[in-house]
Amino acid sequence: MSTVIYPGPIFGPIHSRRLGISLGVNLLPSDGKHCTFDCIYCECGFNADRRPKRSLPTQEEVRIALEDKLNEMKATGVLPDVITFAGNGEPTIHPHFLEIIKDTISLRDKLCPKAKVAVLSNATMAHRPKVHEALLLVDDNILKLDTVDLSYIELVDRPTSHYDLEKLIQDLKSFDGHVIIQTMFMKGMFKGVDVDNTSDAYVLPWLKAVKDIAPQQVMIYTIDRETPDQNLKKATHQELDRIVDLLKAEGLDATASY
Repeated sequence: MSTVIYPGPIFGPIHSRRLGISLGVNLLPSDGKHCTFDCIYCECGFNADRRPKRSLPTQEEVRIALEDKLNEMKATGVLPDVITFAGNGEPTIHPHFLEIIKDTISLRDKLCPKAKVAVLSNATMAHRPKVHEALLLVDDNILKLDTVDLSYIELVDRPTSHYDLEKLIQDLKSFDGHVIIQTMFMKGMFKGVDVDNTSDAYVLPWLKAVKDIAPQQVMIYTIDRETPDQNLKKATHQELDRIVDLLKAEGLDATASY
């Protein structure tokens, strides 16, 4: 079982397959996972196994920790390519997400102006006005859409509350192109059910939805780290390349991380 839990509000820098040198920001408790999904492929493990006891970091704690880390990196001459909001679950859960994003942009402009600010989110909070406003402010608004098959979402992404797929797609469209769609493709079994979403039965309806959303970019990827369920497998290079080719044929900017 995966046990990657980030012990503070700032982690890394790490080398991201998609983003380069990434300095992570974790707005969730430092001792567990807090998320509106319970994905079977999450590196933080299953929600039930990682229930936190600590509270969320405060806006001030995040700002001070980020400023200290950026000053430390600046002193070494190695600055991040991107400041990435990810961590132990869904970052947009934080009640002061908008204010923290504004703090981060201010620190970025002061200490590492070439760095981007990115958010990795499952998009379940994107309908909230302050979250929507914050996501419009960041450079890379990276929102998840693994499929448009609701039964697959219930099996694999496992939302922790009611999930309205059509409403979520409308939320993604509401960014008017200032959004990067992120999709996990994988293979294997979960509870005796095949979770391979690389076939046309899954890809073509998803592709139609993505085209309607008209994002600035599509990032597809596959399993890279340990997953809490041990029966999952990576999609192949050939399978990911085929999907990228389909996206590009529709005029979409697309990349694959293997």
